Amino acid sequence: MGAGHDHGHAHGAHAGTATAAYRGRLRVALAITLVVMVVEIVGGVLADSLALIADAAHMATDALGLGMALLAVHFASRPASDRRTFGYARAEILAALANCLLLLGVGGYVLFEAVERFVTPADTAGGLTVVFGAIGLVANMISLTLLMRGQKESLNVRGAFLEVAADALGSLAVIVSALVILGTGWQPADPIASLVIGLMIVPRTWRLLRETLEVLLEAAPKGVDIAEVRAHILALDGVEDVHDLHAWTITSGMPVLSAHVVVSGEALSAIGHEKMLHELQGCLGDHFDVEHCTFQLEPSGHAEHEARLCH
Repeated sequence: MGAGHDHGHAHGAHAGTATAAYRGRLRVALAITLVVMVVEIVGGVLADSLALIADAAHMATDALGLGMALLAVHFASRPASDRRTFGYARAEILAALANCLLLLGVGGYVLFEAVERFVTPADTAGGLTVVFGAIGLVANMISLTLLMRGQKESLNVRGAFLEVAADALGSLAVIVSALVILGTGWQPADPIASLVIGLMIVPRTWRLLRETLEVLLEAAPKGVDIAEVRAHILALDGVEDVHDLHAWTITSGMPVLSAHVVVSGEALSAIGHEKMLHELQGCLGDHFDVEHCTFQLEPSGHAEHEARLCH
């Protein structure tokens, strides 16, 4: 009396992952990032500004991260196969993880170089630094606008968004430090701005890393409380028990759930398998945002039979 049932929404199966919808915007953001990176490297060398060079290094990491995000979208859009039944959708989460590791590395590098500048001060040209910092800030704001909506729907896009946001704040720190140097001649303002940039990178990256690891460890999706799901299922007429209840996330925008539902023989005889499955799907669909649900209907005592078979 086992019955599998999947009422996943059509868009989940055919429209690709959440990141795919923002492929064009990611490409534009990548182009902007590459241009600004080159401009800031030139400006950092001309002005002897560690803050500019640090921001350019962060830009280089962003460019690599955006490139990986686009590559992940390409792989994630490939169709499923008998070997990879969910296709390559998890590639987006792996790209987000790689972005986190890169960001942590860049943050550590910037912090190290900033401390070095306190030991060995440099003569930073404030005027040039302001100009190049302003260029970076404007470009970053454009990229943030492009990615604003997508970061709410995809961890991969959120990783790119946070990188660009950190860059925007970094550009602002560069401008402030340069204005301080112009106004007072106080050179430590440049490595202090670098420290600020490094300290902005790490906390945001740590939060994204935790979310990414939650997906890789197959934790329940956000907004899906397993205890509540169990309670909703048990509240249906004829349902006696639920076991092997699992909910996890394949990639951003693709939560899935499976459960073995014990139903009384009287209920199945009265309403039938199909109606019971529709009621289960409707119950979860009204209260939880789960892309794919798979239910196995079982008669009383079937769980003990399964346990004996597993031995």
